[in-house]
Formats: sequence, structure tokens, C-alpha cells
Amino acid sequence: MHEFVHPLSGRYASPSMKRLFSPATRIGLWRRLWLELMRAERDLGVGIPEEAIAQLAACLEPTAAEMRRAVEIERETRHDVMAHIRALAEVAPAAGPWLHLGATSCYVTDNADLIILREAVRLLLGRATAVVAALAAFARRHAALPCLGHTHFQPAQPTTVGKRATLWLWDLLADLERLEVEAGRLLLRGAKGATGTQASFLQLLGSHERVQELDERIAAAFGFSGTYPVTGQTSPRKPEFYLLACLSGLAQSAARFATDVRLLMRLKELDEPAETTQVGSSAMPYKRNPMRSERMCALARYLVSLEPNAAWTAAGQWLERTLDDSANRRLVLPEAFLCADAILLVWRSVAAGLQVYPAMILRNLDEELPFLALEEILLAATAAGGDRQELHERLRSLSRQAARRVKESGEPNPLLSLVAADPVFGLSVADLARLLDPARFVGRAPEQVEAYLEGWVEPWLAAHPEAPDDERAPEI
Repeated sequence: MHEFVHPLSGRYASPSMKRLFSPATRIGLWRRLWLELMRAERDLGVGIPEEAIAQLAACLEPTAAEMRRAVEIERETRHDVMAHIRALAEVAPAAGPWLHLGATSCYVTDNADLIILREAVRLLLGRATAVVAALAAFARRHAALPCLGHTHFQPAQPTTVGKRATLWLWDLLADLERLEVEAGRLLLRGAKGATGTQASFLQLLGSHERVQELDERIAAAFGFSGTYPVTGQTSPRKPEFYLLACLSGLAQSAARFATDVRLLMRLKELDEPAETTQVGSSAMPYKRNPMRSERMCALARYLVSLEPNAAWTAAGQWLERTLDDSANRRLVLPEAFLCADAILLVWRSVAAGLQVYPAMILRNLDEELPFLALEEILLAATAAGGDRQELHERLRSLSRQAARRVKESGEPNPLLSLVAADPVFGLSVADLARLLDPARFVGRAPEQVEAYLEGWVEPWLAAHPEAPDDERAPEI
């Protein structure tokens, strides 16, 4: 009744990511690592009996009873790896004398971490590709829909809804490309011994060539191109920092997208998806809050904060190893990937369900377009024979007057009427209206959208399959 459940696992992350970082998955990998070590050592001349390998191969999936037994032993030994070695030896007694031969604890702990991290990145890339596809479809659908641009969150030159979406896409693809590169550089720690010198394996196997082959066999068994050429007792911690830096970047991009959605919802130009029974406020029944986007920002803030933690772990390695990173990494690595997973699940649901309101977009644009069209008006009046400097000063004065009237009285923007009433311009209201087609002000935005999607986004989507659509974004 009072059992604590971590919010990332109980509320936000997917079953797939939770399984990947579960104790059963981790200990199952330890057992596979012990099995591959025994097989390689036997093939390289160590007299390990076949029965030992057969019994171990039959016990790769730890049972609940075996996990509980390991917990009991750890209370006595205060050592997690030794506890699992002894628990495994009880159910695979023939393997017991040969388990962990020549290895140190980091043979199983760090190699398993590297395998899990590689698989976690693969899962994230599949999730993120689904987000890319949703944003790309949104960008193409609204490539030519003019909207008011903003700089400093103040009205600026118009853009299009689709062009704005390509800014979100650019950030996300940059993160994914970097994440994929860093994941591709991951290697196994391999069998390096207590301080990384492989002294125990050299004594066991009798030659440098066999020790090297041992490393290569273990790496190949788990689909890695090789092992890190030099280590201390642990695997290098820099690759973990590089991965968390990529996840931090992903969180930054997610927060930027979600913040834009929150701003645009306030402007009533779009809405994030919402359930028909969704409650926005316990006090204000009319509220429809940007709940999913706010969640993305909250999770992103936490994920960004984990990057410097990994940096300090990499900086705090003492000589061949220190143990003060152990408890820290048990927290930070799973939480970073569970958090990234949760962000991407929500991101996809928001990106795929964005509802755009063209009428409201046009209304917001129309309110500011007379100001944004002043250069067009200046050119047209000058071409009709006016003095540019005089016209410029008149437009500056009239625009200030119009802005003051809008702010003080709340009336619609009167700038065009003021210009039409001023004989110095020689332009009628109809003449001015022809200058205010929003499509005249978006430049190459529609063409940029198409070129970017065709040249950058579509090749990525073609090369990266989406994750199976078997898990929805968390509903709470």
C-alpha cells in the first residue's frame, strides 16, 4: 500500500524502456556475459566442462526466486556481483567453480551498461523518427499558410506555419544525428581484469594473442565492433557523458517546441490535442491548458540538468577507478533515458495532433500587417511621385498615432485609413488593400519548407524506421 514507485517508471516512461533498465534485464545480461566468457575461455584452452556451460546456458533468465536469493546474499556480502554469482551457482552448480574466472565486477556491470545504453539509443531513435515524421507532415501541410512572425515575442515579418515547424525539425534532426554518431562509437569494455591490464587473463590463457582473441570473441558475441583498447577497472566514462549531452540537446529541442506551442495556444493560433473529458482546472471549468507541452518542458528541464552530472562523473575518476560513481550512475543513466523516452512519447502525440486555426492566424496577422506593409506603401507612394524622405516621416508619425489608438481604445488598427486620408500619399483604401496580401510578405518560406523536407528530412525518414506504434503517450 505504501510502496514507492518512481514517477518516471510509474507515470511517464514506456514499458519498453522500463524493461530495458529493469533488474531482470540487467542480471540476464550479466549471465550472458558470464556464459560468453566461459565459452571463449574454453575455446582458448581452459578446461571448462561442457556441463558447466550447458547448465549456465539453461539459466540465463533469472527467476523471481533467484533474484530474491541474490538480495539475501547481498545483505550478507555487501557486494552485488558476488551475491549474484553465488545465487547463480546454487541453480547451476556445475558452472559455479568456473563463473567469473579471471574477471572483475566491472566485466559484468560495465559491459551490461554499455549493451543497455546501445539498445536504449536504438529505442529512442525509433521514437524520435516518429516525431520527425509527424512534424514533417505538419510542415508540408501548412508550408504556405502565412502567419505573423515574432522576434522578442513582438510582431515581426510574416513567415508561414510550415516554415516555423521546420525550425523545430532542424533542432531535432541535429540532436538525432549526433546521438546516432555517439551510439555508433560505443564499444564494449571487454575482459580487462582488475585494473585494465588483463594480467589475470594473461596468466589464465598463457599468451597475448589469446587474451586479445578473448576480447574480440566477447565483443562479437554481443554485436560490437570491438572493445575499448585501454581501460582502468571500469569502462571509460566519457562515452556516457557524450550520450547524455545528446539527450540534453534532445530535451532542449523538445522544450523549445513545447514552449512555442504554449505561446501559440495563448495567441489562439493552434491547440495541442486534448481528450474530450480532459479537465484543465479544478477551479476554472473553461480552462484548456497546454498540459502535454507543459509536461514536455518539465521533463526537459530535468533531463538537461543530468548532463553536468555525467560530466562530473567523467571528471571524478581516480587513477584506475573509484566507487563513488556507482550509486550515481545507477540513478542518472536510467533516469536520463527514461526521461528522454517519456519526452518523445508526449512529443509525438502533440506533433501528430496539433490543431491549427487559420482564421485566428489571419486575424492576428491582419492586426499587424498594416505596420509590416509600411515599406510596400513607401515604395508605392514614391513610385507615384512622392518625396521619399517626407513620406517616411509621415508614415512614422501615422504609425505611432495608429499604435497609440489601438492600445488606448482597443479599436482595430486604423493605419490604412490614416494613410488613405493623407493626400501626400495619393493612395486609396483599395490601393492599399491590394498591397496587403499576406503571401507577398513570406518571401521564400514555402519553397524553403519543400527544399528542406526533400533534401534533409525525407532522406532521414527513409533510412530510419519508426518504432512500432504499440505504446501510447502516458495518459496521466
